[in-house]
Amino acid sequence: IDLGRRGEHLAADHLARLGHRILDRNWRSRDGELDLVTFFHGRVVVVEVKTRSSLAAGHPFEAIDRRKLARLRRLGASWCREHGVPVRAMRVDIVGVLLPRDGDPVVEHLEGVL
Repeated sequence: IDLGRRGEHLAADHLARLGHRILDRNWRSRDGELDLVTFFHGRVVVVEVKTRSSLAAGHPFEAIDRRKLARLRRLGASWCREHGVPVRAMRVDIVGVLLPRDGDPVVEHLEGVL
């Protein structure tokens, strides 16, 4: 299993422990892909997962810029339309996962970035 998939599994486990219900994984449209879509406290949550094996290339959250957030918002809106969910009931979260070669995984979660 590759680094990204391991990170997504750890992120999904983390979110499930918090009470999120996983609705979709790796949802694709012609415009891109959503890593995870969950349901939490009456809202659809679009989750972008960024995984790194070290901080040499920067913190996982640094990979999310304004353009990427806008794309996640558009993709989330497409997911909502396809599934009959009001877009206003959606938020975007980011989960950063650090998987060092020697050491325990670190999962960080930013809620409601958009």
